Amino acid sequence: MSAPNPFADGCAYAGGDYVPIAQAGIPIRDFGFLRSDATYDVIHVWNGAFFRLEVHLERFFRNVERLQMTCPLSPGDVAETLIECVRRSGLRSAYVEAICTRGEPPVVTRNPRDAVNRFFAFAAPFVSYADADAKRRGLHLVVGTPRRIPPESIDPTVKNYHWHDLTKGLFEAQDRGADNVVLLDLNGNLTEGPGFNVFCVENGKVLTAKHGVLDGITRRTAIELCAALDIPCEEIEVPVARFLEADEVFITSTAGGVMPVTRVEGRILGNGAPGPITQRLEEAYLALHRDSRYLTPVPYDD
Repeated sequence: MSAPNPFADGCAYAGGDYVPIAQAGIPIRDFGFLRSDATYDVIHVWNGAFFRLEVHLERFFRNVERLQMTCPLSPGDVAETLIECVRRSGLRSAYVEAICTRGEPPVVTRNPRDAVNRFFAFAAPFVSYADADAKRRGLHLVVGTPRRIPPESIDPTVKNYHWHDLTKGLFEAQDRGADNVVLLDLNGNLTEGPGFNVFCVENGKVLTAKHGVLDGITRRTAIELCAALDIPCEEIEVPVARFLEADEVFITSTAGGVMPVTRVEGRILGNGAPGPITQRLEEAYLALHRDSRYLTPVPYDD
């Protein structure tokens, strides 16, 4: 009888070694911990294969450069490390994260230029933003009171851990009996939610925020699918009034794909079921997960 897999609950890469996820840690003086001075990317593994791994890694390394950091591993080595984390875990459905932190400078200085940048990674069991029942009935969103951190302060296109505004909004949504929250910018335009992009449908046209949001890979995929399906799609400033009166709303995230919204601020959209354009995009998105051009299989031992 074989011994139980020590990585079954997840596998992490930390300090240059692979360890069970519960044993992984970050040095307490790392600026990634002390100052949220880090960037990361999240990729999901679906039926034993990464989805759009190369695109995620391109964004990750672009964001590392924007933060004036240097990842200790090359893109190829990062890909191999992520694949190895999943292979060791044996997970066929996984949430995989690559992280680059500022690291810690010598004790004689606080200058971030002197810090030695670090790379961490982990694979954990996949947990979706919405389970099958929630996807069937659709989510309930509210517009949060906090305003999204302006891009002049924190570049939202660089994936980061500055989530105080989003977390505050999420607590508010839960207190109001909603599933999740979307925040507005300082001018009252639609931005994004905690870990997801937002789309609305108006007279058959798909609209999504142009500024102040992460260039989500699932967001990008949804926009590409609109073009492939001849669905009009525009990236514009979306005032909150247009969002509140939309015919359909859906959100996109690596941790859930294309997810329908059927209530906004308590208002039932359409007939209370996921809208037709949302359903077309969700079905097309799932179909891509069966297309080998988008997949990187994991070479499991078995």
